[in-house]
Amino acid sequence: MSSMAASKHQEVQLVEPQFSKIVEGLRGAEGPVFDNHGQFFMVAPEVEKDGKYAGQILKVDLETGKTTILCEPSVDGFGGIPAGCQCDHEGNLWVADMRLGIIKVTQKGEMTQICTKDSEGRTMQGCNDCAFDYHGNLWVTAPAGEIAPHPYRRSNEEPFGSIYCVTNQGVVVKIDTGFLFPNGIAVLHDDDGCPKTLIVAETPTKRLWGFDIVGSGRVDNKRIWGQLSGDFRGPDGIDFDKHNNLLVTYQRSGSIEVFPPGGGWPVKSIRCPFTCPSNLHFRPGSRDVYVTEHQYDGLWRFEWECGGKPQMCDLDNA
Repeated sequence: MSSMAASKHQEVQLVEPQFSKIVEGLRGAEGPVFDNHGQFFMVAPEVEKDGKYAGQILKVDLETGKTTILCEPSVDGFGGIPAGCQCDHEGNLWVADMRLGIIKVTQKGEMTQICTKDSEGRTMQGCNDCAFDYHGNLWVTAPAGEIAPHPYRRSNEEPFGSIYCVTNQGVVVKIDTGFLFPNGIAVLHDDDGCPKTLIVAETPTKRLWGFDIVGSGRVDNKRIWGQLSGDFRGPDGIDFDKHNNLLVTYQRSGSIEVFPPGGGWPVKSIRCPFTCPSNLHFRPGSRDVYVTEHQYDGLWRFEWECGGKPQMCDLDNA
């Protein structure tokens, strides 16, 4: 941790790009993602209907701001709380859901619950965010308690949050636990496209945890990779740009913090025109970054200094 202590005193560069608003009024806006055909999706997890959860997965026309409900996930009468999305090579959305665990949604809105138990027979926990690596493994944060029909609870104060991996063989492995609300997740690859480092944001502690990826569903060398300072809530969504800098939404700070490839402390701070950025996603082949936020429950766009790292589904079109 000595390198982190040294870098904390470096001057942080303030960046103030021009933001444009795409849409607002989407309760708890999260989970922005492009599919492999350039279509854009996100989630509104905090929608309620008849006193029950009825979170929505939405398709958004980025030119008009028009939203269309793709799916309102539910299992056995229990509505979902979808929070994070990724796209596979077939155009299916894999969704981290706080009540239903991990679900898959087709372009027609047909939903499948991937599992109810992990590889050791333990009941799945509710999930928040996910990231595919280039080998087809899906890494997932799980800050909620056991999935429905169990009572809904969150690991904000008691550290029962976990991390899972759905391997490219379809095995669901719990790879670590004991976190206070693990949130955003991202994978850094080496120059040959091999998954190298897993980064997990732990919101209440303001920490970013790093793990060496040593195989499908296997990690080693857990350490504190990065740290946020200040009195705001903590890190949420994270994503790498093409130069391996990590962009981190900092809840209730009005900023997106930028970490260098080696982690440590932020070196740049992107000022937002809203207080609570929740998640972000690069548009493939461009420098456009789409940011969800909770102040206006909206979606915004700004242009970063470079493009993002390709997502797994982008590799077909690279």
